[in-house]
Amino acid sequence: MNLSNLKPAEGSVKSQGKRVGRGQGSGKGGTATRGHKGAKSRSGYSKKIGFEGGQMPLQRRVPKFGFTNINRKEYQPINLDKIQELIDDKKITDTLDFQTMLDLGLARKHEMVKILGRGELKSKITITSHKFSASAVSAIEAAGGQVVTL
Repeated sequence: MNLSNLKPAEGSVKSQGKRVGRGQGSGKGGTATRGHKGAKSRSGYSKKIGFEGGQMPLQRRVPKFGFTNINRKEYQPINLDKIQELIDDKKITDTLDFQTMLDLGLARKHEMVKILGRGELKSKITITSHKFSASAVSAIEAAGGQVVTL
């Protein structure tokens, strides 16, 4: 090895691409490969999200209607038939609280849960939740269970 055959290590040198806008002698001067005129030839150009070349963008063509309540509370629904199924599978015994719901994958950490009355409940169970429908409360208490609201 001598000075005439020194090379950098494999993969250590990356090619920088073409250097544009560095004078006429480079062959990439003048318009610097941006073409003539138009927004894309200017400095500071950035295409806006949803821009369609001046055509009316989709989000402005589509009609808007209705009302969105910013104070709306979303609840994750759980029906009594699902709870009875978990009891039959011996995944829960006499209580169902929020931590158990998280462990079983019925709800996520920051969700609120509402127990709904579809299906029938045969077992006595204490259920702790954020909200209950009237039919769910009557069905749980008819089965000898207890309702606890968080």
